[in-house]
Amino acid sequence: MFVFFFLCNLSLEPAAASKNKMKGSQGQPLTQNVTVVEGGTAILTCRVDQDNTSLQWSNPAQQTLYFDDKKALRDNRIELVRASWHELSISVSDVSLSDEGQYTCSLFTMPVKTSKAYLTVLGVPEKPQISGFSSPVMEGDLMQLTCKTSGSKPAADIRWFKNDKEIKDVKYLKEEDANRKTFTVSSTLDFRVDRSDDGVAVICRVDHESLNATPQVAMQVLEIHYTPSVKIIPSTPFPQEGQPLILTCESKGKPLPEPVLWTKDGGELPDPDRMVVSGRELNILFLNKTDNGTYRCEATNTIGQSSAEYVLIVHDVPNTLLPTTIIPSLTTATVTTTVAITTSPTTSATTSSVRDPNALAGQTGPDHALIGGIVAVVVFVTLCSIFLLGRYLARHKGTYLTNEAKGAEDAPDADTAIINAEGSQVNAEEKKEYFI
Repeated sequence: MFVFFFLCNLSLEPAAASKNKMKGSQGQPLTQNVTVVEGGTAILTCRVDQDNTSLQWSNPAQQTLYFDDKKALRDNRIELVRASWHELSISVSDVSLSDEGQYTCSLFTMPVKTSKAYLTVLGVPEKPQISGFSSPVMEGDLMQLTCKTSGSKPAADIRWFKNDKEIKDVKYLKEEDANRKTFTVSSTLDFRVDRSDDGVAVICRVDHESLNATPQVAMQVLEIHYTPSVKIIPSTPFPQEGQPLILTCESKGKPLPEPVLWTKDGGELPDPDRMVVSGRELNILFLNKTDNGTYRCEATNTIGQSSAEYVLIVHDVPNTLLPTTIIPSLTTATVTTTVAITTSPTTSATTSSVRDPNALAGQTGPDHALIGGIVAVVVFVTLCSIFLLGRYLARHKGTYLTNEAKGAEDAPDADTAIINAEGSQVNAEEKKEYFI
């Protein structure tokens, strides 16, 4: 279906004022130029301002088309629109490029007066085609796309768009067709592709006055192949001992990467029972200090391989502060504390708030916080015992020394005092005092 339009601009100025639209002076026939799209219908109108006259339309070959209301040329495309003393209008349907030219309206007076009207036929551009794309295109390759359309008159305009943004740096070529009336127009777009171009629609748009503000477009959706991009996402930013941890390997690429490969410190996963791989996830059921290390995720497709690393550091579980015990000051007290630590050749004497049931014997690290607490309690009790014992000895030292020297109080001389003192040691067992 051809879209056509008829340009009808009637002059409202005096007859002698418009040279293009009105031919001649007072009493001459009035005509106007017509532009029509190929395949449309052109209306040719000739008017006069006097009565009792005859009007005639002739084609560029000077063949009479109509004389008043009588058809002179046998052409089914030419029809009478209106015939009167003041007007002769005819229509030419299915206009072709060969119909373009200068038509003449004649007013039969003495002498005969004429007026010219030029019929312009617009050539409609064909639907554009994009060439030069071969799927798929590798990332980094240089792509050259060409958009081409033929049959436009005058030459059509071609514009390129990518991501709804017009691309200005293009090459433009115009060639005259074999009929020497229409043109073939082509435009070439060069650019280097990357992964962001995958799935992008590149549009070639043809603008032409014959399209009545509705441009013709051709579209090419790009397919770009590229190596995978890999990123590791942990389920928690602060992994702690005894807790589970999930590492997700997020990989993107085209073609879609194959199942990912997980390794630890350059080798296989050391504990498959606790380290379970499910799709792109690595699930560590219970963390312990032996899990510390560098975990690598590798993704591969037909284009290449890429990897990402995650350094795991397992943190201790925060300890709950023990309540403080206040021991009242006593005059006489004996405190005895016994702490027994049992060791085993195969099992470390360590108590953990959360124990990994699957951990291997001998691989669980000592709980330094718990051992430090026990040592602190032992030191505290020992210091309290020494303090109380010292206070007791200081208090009873004078009494003990007085009783020891009773045998020497009544001695007349030093030798007798020594003998009495030594004799008193014989009954030392009888003088022992027991304090509880």
